[in-house]
Amino acid sequence: MPRKSSKHKHPPSISPARAKHKLGKADSRRELRLGEGDFVSTERSSGVLVLNQNFEPLNICSLQRGMTLLLLGKAEVLKYSDSVMHSAEDEFLIPSVLRLNISIRRPLPELKISRKSVLARDSYTCVYCGSRETLTIDHVFPRSRGGENTWENVVTSCLRCNNKKGSRTPQECGLRLPHPPRKPRYVPYISFPRFVSAVRKPEWREFLEGFGKGLEQW
Repeated sequence: MPRKSSKHKHPPSISPARAKHKLGKADSRRELRLGEGDFVSTERSSGVLVLNQNFEPLNICSLQRGMTLLLLGKAEVLKYSDSVMHSAEDEFLIPSVLRLNISIRRPLPELKISRKSVLARDSYTCVYCGSRETLTIDHVFPRSRGGENTWENVVTSCLRCNNKKGSRTPQECGLRLPHPPRKPRYVPYISFPRFVSAVRKPEWREFLEGFGKGLEQW
């Protein structure tokens, strides 16, 4: 039997009751949980950006979770990706950005300093020489001399520059900081390394760049 011609369509509309029946109560609860650690990459998509009702970025979830939000009527599509998913006879557009239909209240988490976050802030580049090899973390004012482990005192450094600097300040050993390090200013619902990667995606930039002011210099 000849196959029907495939056309790109919007994801099929399923009533919330039918969707819950298909997923099951346990699966429905699991799929609708929005957490920072829920990101799962897929073959078709690098994830779905989920915005709160007020357009604040909340999460980057898997395509499966994003489709669950749509099927249960919890979100609307703001932008589709260039990829498609296939059923037996059709092709459907894959959502790239979703906006929740109701506002989710979440406490604003504290942006804690970590090796991954410092590397992301500094674009995975040594601030002293621009190298991207053998990266480590350097304390601008050495810890051996009372330097603190704060955003304003840590930078990304390659092993060569770090060894050259030792227990001295950059000025004492002839190294130059391009600008003073500082704590990133952004809405930290999404982990900072993931946010830095996401804001560089052209299809997500317009929804994220307003929540990461100051990141363009890093």
